Amino acid sequence: MQNQNGSVTAGKAIRCKAAVSRIPGEPLVIEEIEVEPPKAWEVRIKILCTSLCHTDITFWKMSTGPFAIFPRIFGHEAVGVVESVGEHVEEVQEGDLVLPVFHPNCRECRDCKSQKGNGCSVFGYRMNPDMPRDATSRFKGMNGEVLHHFLFVSSFTEYSVVDVAHVVKISSEIPVDKACLLSCGVSTGIGAAWKVADIEEGSTVAIFGLGAVGLAVAEGARLRRASKIIGVDLNPEKFEIGKKFGVTDFVNPSTCGQKNVSEVIKEITDGGADYCFECIGLASVMEDAFISNREVLINFNVKSILLNNFCVILISSKS
Repeated sequence: MQNQNGSVTAGKAIRCKAAVSRIPGEPLVIEEIEVEPPKAWEVRIKILCTSLCHTDITFWKMSTGPFAIFPRIFGHEAVGVVESVGEHVEEVQEGDLVLPVFHPNCRECRDCKSQKGNGCSVFGYRMNPDMPRDATSRFKGMNGEVLHHFLFVSSFTEYSVVDVAHVVKISSEIPVDKACLLSCGVSTGIGAAWKVADIEEGSTVAIFGLGAVGLAVAEGARLRRASKIIGVDLNPEKFEIGKKFGVTDFVNPSTCGQKNVSEVIKEITDGGADYCFECIGLASVMEDAFISNREVLINFNVKSILLNNFCVILISSKS
């Protein structure tokens, strides 16, 4: 491959360290691996910072089924710098700070250009364990063994290869330990509040679960000027954290006494929240979120935002 950007390693395989998952549910193993150079429409990234998402843990535990694929390199919430690019890549170049993201954006199809969604009709919702275009891996063990990718990112390694449709260039001024959260948790939560719910000024919002996604929902609701943002969580320390993201009221289900969570929320909101977000993934909590919504006779919507196997359930009394 032609060296397009002057990198001394461009076009060559790179040896580096990676945390490899070989057996479901067992500790990852730090190994030396080989990362192939990027092919056409691909970008090789030096990972600067990565974080752990619950989706990584979910797939790590899978021992049966079509998604139980091992050995593989997990991680999908990260930030890195472009080391080299393959042919036809014009969106980024060597030295750019980028987010590798699990959700594709071809930038050309009608869905990627639409303001109403981000489901790419070219790449679709494929769950291929390796690269999206040719379904082959860019990782090898030192014995030549194929190591599989995860969600088209695989950030638990010093270097990774990602399709350009899964790369977003960002400002170099953003601290990398904060930027890595943008590729999954923050975008999921803020996107649910801002893009999917399209929260109106003065609306009331209830958020079930104040983890990374729930706090991002709160921030999105704050930016949209919601009048009340109610956080629901069993951890009392989450309230002080939530305040920094716009949470105005806090409900701990374990201290509600004889009242249901929905009753408390309806008292706070004078009849029920306009928007309820379930950010945990439990059926019982989804039921609480449903009945905490303001009761109306028409225009009752239930939307599901499936991002990275993390499902945020939005229940709204507004169309």
